[in-house]
Amino acid sequence: MQDKEKFYITTAIAYTSKKPHIGNTYEIILTDAIARFNRYIGKDVFFLTGTDEHGQKIQEIAEKEGITPKQHVDKVAGEIRDIADMLNISYDKFIRTTDDYHVKAVQQIFKKLYEQGDIYKSEYEGLYCTPCESFWTETQLKDGKCPDCGREVKPTREEAYFFKMSKYQDKLMEYIDAHPEFIQPESRKNEMVNNFLKPGLQDLCVSRTSFTWGIPVEFDPGHVVYVWIDALSNYITALGYTPDEKGELYKKYWPADVHIIGKDILRFHTIYWPIMLMALGEPLPKQVFGHPWMLFGDEKMSKSRGNVIYAEDLVRHFGVDAVRYYSLHEMPFAQDGNITYDVFISRYNSDLANTLGNLVNRTVSMVTKYFDGQIPNPDTPGDFDEDLAKVCVDMAKKTAECMEKLKVADAIDCIRAIAGRANKYIDETMPWILAKSEESKGRLGTVLYNLIEAIRFIASLIGSFMPDTQKKIAEQINTDELSWESLNTFGATKSGIKVGAAVPIFARIDAEKKLAELEAELAEQMQEDSGVSIKPFKEAVSFEDFEKLDIRVGKVVVCEKVPKSSKLLRFELEVGSERRQILSGIAKYYKPEDLIGKNVLFIANFPPRKMMGLESNGMILSAEFEDKLVVTSILDDIQSGAEIV
Repeated sequence: MQDKEKFYITTAIAYTSKKPHIGNTYEIILTDAIARFNRYIGKDVFFLTGTDEHGQKIQEIAEKEGITPKQHVDKVAGEIRDIADMLNISYDKFIRTTDDYHVKAVQQIFKKLYEQGDIYKSEYEGLYCTPCESFWTETQLKDGKCPDCGREVKPTREEAYFFKMSKYQDKLMEYIDAHPEFIQPESRKNEMVNNFLKPGLQDLCVSRTSFTWGIPVEFDPGHVVYVWIDALSNYITALGYTPDEKGELYKKYWPADVHIIGKDILRFHTIYWPIMLMALGEPLPKQVFGHPWMLFGDEKMSKSRGNVIYAEDLVRHFGVDAVRYYSLHEMPFAQDGNITYDVFISRYNSDLANTLGNLVNRTVSMVTKYFDGQIPNPDTPGDFDEDLAKVCVDMAKKTAECMEKLKVADAIDCIRAIAGRANKYIDETMPWILAKSEESKGRLGTVLYNLIEAIRFIASLIGSFMPDTQKKIAEQINTDELSWESLNTFGATKSGIKVGAAVPIFARIDAEKKLAELEAELAEQMQEDSGVSIKPFKEAVSFEDFEKLDIRVGKVVVCEKVPKSSKLLRFELEVGSERRQILSGIAKYYKPEDLIGKNVLFIANFPPRKMMGLESNGMILSAEFEDKLVVTSILDDIQSGAEIV
């Protein structure tokens, strides 16, 4: 028996600073679909994922939480693994960089590189971004901040070990030129070559002394191995690699066929990692694919923006396979995709409930109704049969072609094309009309057989992307013939077999009701994330009532304390060509001189009222929360007296 072709695929290991959102989780869903498809077409697949658990950022988070770094990473690594399991991810190994075998292998790798002269000891002085764990020079900063994440950087000076990157620069350039498929998509390759390799590589800092949460340098305990050698080497340590002994899994699966990683860490995987392997004398991975980001609308997901969506919340509302479908189909090959609840629901209803679910449901229902549940013989061919069969066979082949190029969304479109053609076939053949005459029963049987066979093609192909849906469809058409080989020709469905019960696979969602539910849940989540509790909203008022309020802009020309009052400030506001006096009980929160010259908002049509013997003609608007109050002001220059509409 011929050995299966080997296929080794990895995700980037997830950083254990916090629980990942759906934008982070997209990567493992994508990788799982590719791994499953390669198993499906007969390859011997090894799929690695895991967690990156060391670094200054994690140490700082743990200190704030009052726990040890190990306790923190145990918790988050557990959450990450739970999310993977919930999403039906078929990984073969889950590595943690705190695993003993990885720690020992990293120490040996570091020592080997040092002993052969590729690592040397020196001192680092520069600017450091803790969230990105990256050092930058002054010229590399963007607007004085980290060019990768836009956060503040801190001046840092410490003793460190450095890796001689420049020693291997030309060799890497030659490799990339000789292997045009190495970095994908093409645009990512151009970015790495033009922005990093051609300008010249600086030696890379590979140890730290300013924190302790990391793998100790075996021969210099004051240093811990920095993230690059620690995290990147997981792809080989997981296979049992050490410089002294290469495990059986390593001998079998390395080099990796593809690393699936986010475009933001492409530099580390296409420059640092290949150079480390060259220094170790090991083969390079065949391909590194830098996938785009999943955005919320047009923005990156961020708790501070209040736009974070978690996989478990989507699964709770829509089910695992709907989340997998959206994540895989809505992400283009080389451009950022986005997720919003309204688009998610729209795709769910149109693609899953209507196009796919309705096709399976009405076909199985018609077989049950017209043939007592038995799949009929296809003995009366007619118009449209050949075209349906051709679309099924052609789209199966095209699915494989797309997957070979990692164009997963395009592969799903091929499966959708089969479903679309099958739905059109129903409209063309009109089985409900054929069922009215005994004379056309043979033709009706052929039509329903062909529909069941088309659905079998869909079930066979869809398993890599929506494994639970594959099982549900297979149960309804009662088939276990889902092999890749069975799709070479149209007609593998066996006649005479009884179909299962026609149960809707995807129930249509009431969009308006579901959106309201999701928005309320998101608002509650934002409140929990912020750690604050806001007052409940007041009863709704009519727009007509709101229109009665005359809200204006007034420029503060006089502000002073009211004698004998600890609370009141007296304002004189310039409002167009007139002046208006208003008293406001905000003396606790402001010094009068801080407000002079500001444009503030006030309600102009409140009736005058007397306070401390002075008349107040209006009310200055302010926002209050717990023990803080802020006057509502207009920052932009605008004419005093302007009306707020």
